[in-house]
Amino acid sequence: MTSRPRASLGRILDDLGATLLEVVGGELDPDREIGGVVIHDPLDEPAYPDGAIVLGVGLAGGEDIGRLVEELGRRGAVGLIVRHPTAGGPALAQAAKAAGLVVLGLARGATWTQLAALLGSLLAEEDVGAVDDESLGGLPSGDLFAVANAVAALLDAPVTIEDRSSRVLAFSARQDEADASRAETIIGRQVPERYARVLTELGVFRDLYRHDRPVVVDPEPVGYDDMTVPRVAFAVRAGDEVLGSIWAATGQPLTPAKEASLRDAAKLVALHLLRLRAGADVSRRLRADLVSTALEGGRGARQALSRLGLADQPLVVVAAALRGVDSSEASAYAEQLRAGERQRFTDAFAVHLSAMNPGTAVAEIGGLAYALFPVVGPPATAEERAARAAGLFLERIGSRVQAVVAVGRVAAEVSELAQSRTTAERVLRVLRCRPETGPTARMADVQTASLLLELGDLMAARGDRPIGPVASLIAYDARSETDLVGTLRAWLDSFGDVAQASARLFVHPNTLRYRLRRIGQICGLDLNDPEARFAAMLQLRIDLQPR
Repeated sequence: MTSRPRASLGRILDDLGATLLEVVGGELDPDREIGGVVIHDPLDEPAYPDGAIVLGVGLAGGEDIGRLVEELGRRGAVGLIVRHPTAGGPALAQAAKAAGLVVLGLARGATWTQLAALLGSLLAEEDVGAVDDESLGGLPSGDLFAVANAVAALLDAPVTIEDRSSRVLAFSARQDEADASRAETIIGRQVPERYARVLTELGVFRDLYRHDRPVVVDPEPVGYDDMTVPRVAFAVRAGDEVLGSIWAATGQPLTPAKEASLRDAAKLVALHLLRLRAGADVSRRLRADLVSTALEGGRGARQALSRLGLADQPLVVVAAALRGVDSSEASAYAEQLRAGERQRFTDAFAVHLSAMNPGTAVAEIGGLAYALFPVVGPPATAEERAARAAGLFLERIGSRVQAVVAVGRVAAEVSELAQSRTTAERVLRVLRCRPETGPTARMADVQTASLLLELGDLMAARGDRPIGPVASLIAYDARSETDLVGTLRAWLDSFGDVAQASARLFVHPNTLRYRLRRIGQICGLDLNDPEARFAAMLQLRIDLQPR
């Protein structure tokens, strides 16, 4: 057995300090090792490992914090994290120094759950695996395909290892012994949606994630001819968290010995998944945190950019989003699939932009993929170059993934990044609301449409609706089941060209002229007045914008 370096205070501050943690008391010894994370409970004395870092959830008063600091010093803790800003002041700093530990402040807005997960992942990155650095349970660390083959040998059946989104992480040999549906799953590296939907309706995923026992899936209720071999599934857990599942295609019920083997295998798979996730999740979360801090343009933006390697250079904010249904209308399982799809999209976006422009930082924030795109070459053409890179990305991912990409303005200074982000989000809204605009754009391409959307928001906020002639015409159409509003819109869009407007509506020009006279008679709109025409066109455009 080899000894592994433990996570230290210095590493915690390097990884989390830019945006989450700040030293508020005591002296930081970056080489002090952290032996574990403990949540302080004033009603129940916890067990403190050597070198503990303690989360002071709910501590607010300086006196309470001071007493806890003294106690933790006696117990050999290395640090205490409290909500920042604290009320301790100089007294707290002195108490922490005397106790020989450091007090860190958790930034407002960050949750204790997030912090605990990040600290746990950082510690797990060093601690997962009890044998050595290269193996877990005698198999190469993180080699899920080797794990899948080992599980298949134990169960005497071909298996797949899948994540919570039913994405295939690894599969064993002998898949030819399964059926056509398994082959389709392996080729697509994802359980086909039609199967996933049926399994959800049958309650398979509910039983799988709720109970700690194998779940048998009979092909007959699924109702597809290409699924002929029964499945046995077992959830992979780390504590209360479900990491994924193991699926075995077997026509025979599991014997008690094989069921025990499946349970043991699930524990081993959990270790490998944790090892893989420890590095990937921390890196992804920290990058998202740094990119988010930079986009806000506040006090920590410059330091965040420095850690991303993007300090002191002009940047363009690029925002991308998947087109899709409203998540509020989707099932929980469908939302999990959507989250996995967004992450894969963000990863592909990052790979493409980094290849086009090394140094680009990409992260998913609030369901959108944001990129900090460094300006290379003349700033005057930077937006155009970013738009070309975005367009090439959409071409490469093909039509199967429906997405839109918006380009913000060039940010020459850190303080301008927030405005560049706002610009990109405004453009992105136009692309999502008006598909005819295209899949990618800059503000220069959609400024008028963006202003119309914002004007529509203002009207909605005030409770305004079209009034005057247009309102009267809309009401007449509703009562009479006519479409004179459509006639007016076609004529206005044709700049008064009767021949062009009538061709759009597939009517005779004389019919169009008659309808225009009727519009004047019904609502009193003077089509010879340019101001009246402009007002009508503006009201119609705003009224049609999606909210």
